[in-house]
Amino acid sequence: MREYMHFINGEYTRGSSGKTFDNINPCDGSVLGQVHEGGQAEIDAACEAARAAMKGPWGSMPMNERLDLLHKVADRIDERFDEFLEAECADTGKPVELASHIDIPRGAANFRVFADVVRNVPAESFRMDTPDGRGALNYAIRVPKGVVGVIAPWNLPLLLMTWKVGPALACGNAVVVKPSEETPGTTTLLGDVMNEVGVPKGVFNVVHGFGPNSAGEFLTRHKQVDAITFTGETRTGAAIMKACSDRIADVSFELGGKNPGIFFEDCDVDNAVSVAMRSCFGNCGQVCLGTERIYVHRSIFDEFVDKLAAGAKRLKMGPPGSGSNLGPLISRQHRDKVLSYYQKAVDEGATVVTGGGVPDLGEALENGSWVEPTIWTGLSEDAAVIREEIFGPCTHVRPFDDEDEVIALANDTDYGLAATMHTRDALRAHRVAQQLEAGLIWVNEWFLRDLRTPFGGSKMSGIGREGGVHSLEFYTEMRNICIKL
Repeated sequence: MREYMHFINGEYTRGSSGKTFDNINPCDGSVLGQVHEGGQAEIDAACEAARAAMKGPWGSMPMNERLDLLHKVADRIDERFDEFLEAECADTGKPVELASHIDIPRGAANFRVFADVVRNVPAESFRMDTPDGRGALNYAIRVPKGVVGVIAPWNLPLLLMTWKVGPALACGNAVVVKPSEETPGTTTLLGDVMNEVGVPKGVFNVVHGFGPNSAGEFLTRHKQVDAITFTGETRTGAAIMKACSDRIADVSFELGGKNPGIFFEDCDVDNAVSVAMRSCFGNCGQVCLGTERIYVHRSIFDEFVDKLAAGAKRLKMGPPGSGSNLGPLISRQHRDKVLSYYQKAVDEGATVVTGGGVPDLGEALENGSWVEPTIWTGLSEDAAVIREEIFGPCTHVRPFDDEDEVIALANDTDYGLAATMHTRDALRAHRVAQQLEAGLIWVNEWFLRDLRTPFGGSKMSGIGREGGVHSLEFYTEMRNICIKL
């Protein structure tokens, strides 16, 4: 039985309340271990440790030395790759192939990339005239924001946690991380790596727990926390924003999405279906960038639906290491939510092309959080499964007739995170992409990420942009210095 402890001021510690909760294997419902629940006392200790690190060796460390340390963190993650892979797959149930090609490599890369961004970011200066003719020089410097609260999700636990911790530390901040209660493994393990490479105590802290009246709420309300970065559900983001408003703490939010996929008549249908298979069913649909609404030109609609359904039926469900390419949902609670939408689709008159239920994977996995990959057609745009984020392996496919129609359909949503569009017409690609109300738009691809580019959404999908130099806008404060010559 594993024990997931807090990591505060460079040491693993149990919670002062003695409260623990189960970490559940989503594949079969078994208990992986006990997680210590943190409360106000643990958040206080973590914030104090982080503040002390900022005033101590971390705050005074030369920039290049700090950034070299982050490269060592990345190197050590690579060296302990199998441990991180095992922890990530145990918590999430995702296929080994997926986690080994995306989650763990990106988790390490986030430290390297942002260390190099900070090392090479240009400064800003302006020479100005003055009435006496001597002039003045203005130059801007970037300073760490301070203590950053990091609240990470369960769908890509290591990748999305280090996406925040990497730039925060590169910019010289200290962090207090509250990982999802569903996926404590890799965040806990990262504390050991920080100690191994010599990151000063208090720079990286981890407190486990839940949201309301637990570690999450206490972190967002803490007076020593200068900024909160959060990836997760939109309603949770709204609650965090309210908690931060009293002290005007800065926030960066990557929230929900109801992302469209647009497939024009001239697209490469086989490639388009291959991309849609990933964007609809990858990570069991638990990707904020996933495609839950598909619009296909009427001339290729039947062919597209047939091929997408055939692909969905070929997916192999099973636990990590079984050769599977589709894992379970994260929990039975989330499975119940997804299944409720499967039922809503039927109630609202959908045609179930494939899926729609719970697969029979045998007695050993009957207590897991499994659902079938599901495709619907025939619903109107006001149906719940088209308006609301489901976060499961499902999509609705609708035909369209012309460009203006599909742009209007794609933009008719409260969200604005991502879109994928498929066409061989370069002029159309540019023309349509510039009219889509989303923060990330892929043409003939999906989830192809250059970490230097801006990442984030509009409308109810978030606030701010991270990635490359855009992360520096959140994780640093700029100061202007004016020197009279």
